[in-house]
Amino acid sequence: MERRTTVVYDAEAAGDDHERQGTVWTATSHIVAAVVGSGVLALAWTVAQLGWVVGPLVLLGFSCVTYYTSALLADCYRYPDPVHGAVNREYIDAVRCYLGRTNVLLCGCAQYVNLWGTLVGYTITASASMIAVKRVNCFHREGLGGAGCNPSGSTYMVVFGLFQLLLSQLPSLHNIAWLSVVAVATSFGYSFISLGLCAAKWWGTHGGAARGTLAGAALAGAARGDGAKAFNVLLALGNIAFSYTFADVLIEIQDTLRAPPAENRTMKRASFYGLGMTTVFYLLLGCTGYAAFGDAAPGNILTGFAFYEPFWLVDVANVCVIVHLIGAYQVFAQPIFARLESCVACRWPDAKFINATYYLRLPPCLSSSSSRAPPATVAVAPLKLVLRTILIMFTTLVAMLLPFFNAVLGLIGALGFWPLSVYFPQHARRQAQDRPPRATLVDAAGHELRLPPHLRRRQHRLCAGHRAQPQGRRALQDDYGQLDRGDELINSLSVN
Repeated sequence: MERRTTVVYDAEAAGDDHERQGTVWTATSHIVAAVVGSGVLALAWTVAQLGWVVGPLVLLGFSCVTYYTSALLADCYRYPDPVHGAVNREYIDAVRCYLGRTNVLLCGCAQYVNLWGTLVGYTITASASMIAVKRVNCFHREGLGGAGCNPSGSTYMVVFGLFQLLLSQLPSLHNIAWLSVVAVATSFGYSFISLGLCAAKWWGTHGGAARGTLAGAALAGAARGDGAKAFNVLLALGNIAFSYTFADVLIEIQDTLRAPPAENRTMKRASFYGLGMTTVFYLLLGCTGYAAFGDAAPGNILTGFAFYEPFWLVDVANVCVIVHLIGAYQVFAQPIFARLESCVACRWPDAKFINATYYLRLPPCLSSSSSRAPPATVAVAPLKLVLRTILIMFTTLVAMLLPFFNAVLGLIGALGFWPLSVYFPQHARRQAQDRPPRATLVDAAGHELRLPPHLRRRQHRLCAGHRAQPQGRRALQDDYGQLDRGDELINSLSVN
């Protein structure tokens, strides 16, 4: 008689000890908030490069690919079984469990390069929106072509960088959760304003007649022939990839879901709903913008000389972009800050500069109004102050050297979409299907033969993202050995 295997993990062994109340609808909202961002500003230009036939088809194709790989990644939330296995709380933890140490290094490089590239793109986009606010108001007062209506972008990049320097010194983003809420609200604000402006221009200027061609924008001049057209098409594909990238936060979203039902089933439904709504919105905005502007669609629908009136509505949309990027910048920068500070602290663990923390007393006007309350203080860590300042200054400098909105978005999308959204999820799922599970047994009478608790806990400790220090490598090797012996025990019992 054949014995069948099942996986049974208790909460302690699986590391699943925190309360989760998320539902399919909360996960759907998180996905929409993560996907919809500054990439929507380039959708009209993107469809213009691809044309009426290829443009919508590529948007639908990226949507299908993203949903398929998201479903694969949802099954990697638990290890080794997608329903009862140990929990992986972060994307890189799932890669560590399923693909091993080498792929963790590759995944980390792809993830952090993508995060840093996003910071560069956000700096460029925010400064462009600041310039647009000044220019639109100047044109409203002085008329088109007024003197002093074309300010320098570098100045506004420095202003944006200085503001990020202040926010980066806050203790934690958990203490300013309202910033993320405001960022999400403003992202929807400028997205729908952009859609409304494009629809109004299309209907008001052309009477509902669609502009554009089936093959997309044609470049005039022999010097800008097929090579330039191919380059713009590749940039358009990169922009779409950037607009659909959310794999690096999918595991974190799934970690908010309650069970039962199984988290992977709920996450697959949420991915279907979220990506479906996002794709419909992308098609509406991209096609409406192309119908309104034709082959002359600007690279950034809000800053590329597309709209000047009503000036107040254009200002509101650009201010929404700025506020959204202020919050989103910190969300993407925090993992980089944490990694850099962790590496430096591990390299020089006893350095006074690394471990020092100073407390500055706030002036009475910023302290509590109660006279009996102790004076308020602010913790200042030299390591955090120096490292974060250097990173933001370097990011701002690179943004000043690369002030090309579409090119930067395309580069970020090209660097991040394939490894994070396609390769690692697909490869991890294939490894899970090929690998025999470390599991418990159910005998013919239905009695569970479970691995000993200490082996279950060690299995989770090896795969849940805990980083081993050099002095602990021998202990981890011993753990692997015991787990291998546990596998031998299972194999010896799994007989017909």
